[in-house]
Amino acid sequence: MSHLSKKIMLVSGESSGDQHAANLFLELRKRNPEIQGIGMGGKKMAAAGIDIHYDSSTLGVIGVIEVIKRYAEINRALKAMQQLLLEQRPDLLVCVDYKEFNFKLATFAKKNGIKVLFYVSPQIWAWRPGRVVKYGKVIDMMAVIFPFEVPFYEKENVPVRYVGHPSVDKVHAKRSKEADFQEFGLATGQPVIGILPGSRTDEINRMLPIMLQAAEEIQKSIPDVQFVLPQADSVSNELLQSSFQHSSVQVKTIKNQFYDAVQCCDAVMTVSGTATLEIALLTVPMLVAYKLSTITYLLAKILVDTEFIGLPNIVAGKSVVQEFIQHEATPQNLAAEILHILRNKDYAESIREGLRAVQIEIGEGGGSENMAKLALEMLQGKTC
Repeated sequence: MSHLSKKIMLVSGESSGDQHAANLFLELRKRNPEIQGIGMGGKKMAAAGIDIHYDSSTLGVIGVIEVIKRYAEINRALKAMQQLLLEQRPDLLVCVDYKEFNFKLATFAKKNGIKVLFYVSPQIWAWRPGRVVKYGKVIDMMAVIFPFEVPFYEKENVPVRYVGHPSVDKVHAKRSKEADFQEFGLATGQPVIGILPGSRTDEINRMLPIMLQAAEEIQKSIPDVQFVLPQADSVSNELLQSSFQHSSVQVKTIKNQFYDAVQCCDAVMTVSGTATLEIALLTVPMLVAYKLSTITYLLAKILVDTEFIGLPNIVAGKSVVQEFIQHEATPQNLAAEILHILRNKDYAESIREGLRAVQIEIGEGGGSENMAKLALEMLQGKTC
């Protein structure tokens, strides 16, 4: 492609999408330094050189009640992005995850003659599968990150491309485990447990107190246990401290070094989401815990057609790591599972074996690179 000045609009609403969009834009810039990026996102997209017109750091929510509470702000962001589309008329709109918001934005873009590339398929195979057809009407291409997603779109003749999971390339620690122990001030020979309560305010407020109570239970059985919490840049110190002040355990927060922090762990308590797959790629035993508001949970029971919520289990098609959902997500259950992992080496190794199989299933890397190639093809009019 000749280095013509092209304008691309990227829109993400959550921490993982911010990272994916940033990586994509950096790959695009390698191939076409003249390309301009505008849109909605967070710190990582801004650092990659995208002109951020709306900061999405407070927009990441899950659940009906949570969305209603933030409806005014989410709607304000949508209106701002629609206005930006009309004013700037980008050559391509890239919607990164954030499915409901981006579905509405894609619908608006399509009506106004702007090409739409949707990156990271909504989990329609689990949540309202009938929406494949609806997405097909408002996008020009669906870029999926798991091989098993392709047939869902092909069946309905929706343009689809498997690009590979972007995490495969980037999930690796910068230092050796020994160097990380020294860097983080961790004692060798004493177990390390990771606490991952999510990146959204609602998730953290709901899950961190439960995980800290589980940590207290674990510490009663193993007094020298150590706890680390990898802190995303979208999570404020104040948000964490409000839960920490009610807990008797000491938790070491580690900022912006997720993979190095997880590498040090013997086991991890995590919420569902991209983090579960990244932990799987580091082959660290984990449990997945999640609680929703009662209304959201009851709706999910009706609408969701999947046995699992953890991505390692979904990819494997079987239970590789234990899941504790809603009423099962108790401090006692979480503590018991972590202690089982720590005390039973065969059990821990069986989890690691399952996670290695998940690695193979996810496939090769190159997600951001393949995505950049696809976006450039669309800018050149070679696809769709």
